Parts: sequence; structure tokens; C-alpha cells
Amino acid sequence: MELTQDLITVAEAEWLHRWTAGPQEDEGNPLPPGTPAPDLTLLDHTGRERQLAEFWSTGPALLMFWRHFGCWCGFERAARLKTDLQRYSDAGLTPVIISQGEPVRAAAYHTEHGLPCPMLCDPEHEAYRAYGIGQWQLERILPEAPAEYWAHPAEIGTAFQQDRRAAGHPLVDDPWRAVKEFVVGRNGLVRLTYAYQHCEDYPNPSVLTAAARES
Repeated sequence: MELTQDLITVAEAEWLHRWTAGPQEDEGNPLPPGTPAPDLTLLDHTGRERQLAEFWSTGPALLMFWRHFGCWCGFERAARLKTDLQRYSDAGLTPVIISQGEPVRAAAYHTEHGLPCPMLCDPEHEAYRAYGIGQWQLERILPEAPAEYWAHPAEIGTAFQQDRRAAGHPLVDDPWRAVKEFVVGRNGLVRLTYAYQHCEDYPNPSVLTAAARES
């Protein structure tokens, strides 16, 4: 528990630094359908090395690139994943999450939200970038933010963090990192790219399962 809290403290400091600095990358160009999906090696939430290709080796996979661990959008996506899991299974679609956390924090998040699939760890955002996922501007994350937020000053970030910490969901990692999901076929090619237009732009599960059945 102490190690988890130490890692959260470090990740909170990263969040505030990145918040104040603002986006340093463009939004990226997500891999289009027909592109070979990069096969990277990442640790999962148990600390085990996993190859991305193992998830599409026997059928289509859904690669879900997650928001940071303090984002409400991730909590809602977790709930939707559990609700839609049987539909994914019926279509032969294997979901896997790629997150910004390291294994200790990923394990805690995985347990807290009862996630029904592995969570992989990409704290350096190498997989995010390999799949063309950059950083959003403020309007993608807080479209109704008042004018004082526009320059993302440190004092507002600090107050924001204090409120969320008190609620038990500290703001951590990269606040600007965008969100995308990919259906990858058994042949290792991207079948569908779903690029969120804003934080709560969750995919229709029917779109994902249709892509899976056609893979």
C-alpha cells in the first residue's frame, strides 16, 4: 500500500507538471484500417510481459487506449466494457486495455473497477505514439471550461487535484493524452480505428462487434 501511494504521489506531480506546461505534442495520426498493428512488449497489471500480438493471435482484438487513472471518462468506459463484454465475446472480440500506469497502480485500478480483461502498462507512452495517439487540446477534455482554465495555470491545476484527491480519485499521469480504440484482425492488420472526438465520445459496441465479425 505504501508503494502504491508513493507511485501515486509521483504520478500526481507528473500530472501537475504536464497540466501547467500544456500539450507538447499534436493529436497524432491514428493508424488507419489496413495498417499492420505494431506488436510491442508491455508489462501487464500483474507484472508479466505480454506481446500485443497474442491478443489477436486466435481472433480479432480490441485495443483500448485509456485515459489517465484519475479521469472520470475512464471510470465510465470501464462500466461500459463490463456491460458490453458478452457482446464482444459473442463476436469473438478479445479486449485488452493499454494504460499510462505502471503495474502496481494498474493492478489497483484493475481491482477497483473490476476490469474483465488484462490491463497493459505504457507509462512512457511508447505504444500510444506507435499507434498514432498524441495529445488533445483543452477543448477536447474540458469543452465547457471557463476562461480561467484556458491557460491551464498551476493554481487551478493544484485546486483541481486537491478536490479529486479528496474524492479518492487523484489526478495522475498525462492529462492531455488522447483516447483511441482499434479492432485488429487475426492477420495483424487494423480493421477499425475509433478516434474519440472528446473525452466522453465512447464507441457504439455494435460498430466494434461488426468490425470484429468482418475481420
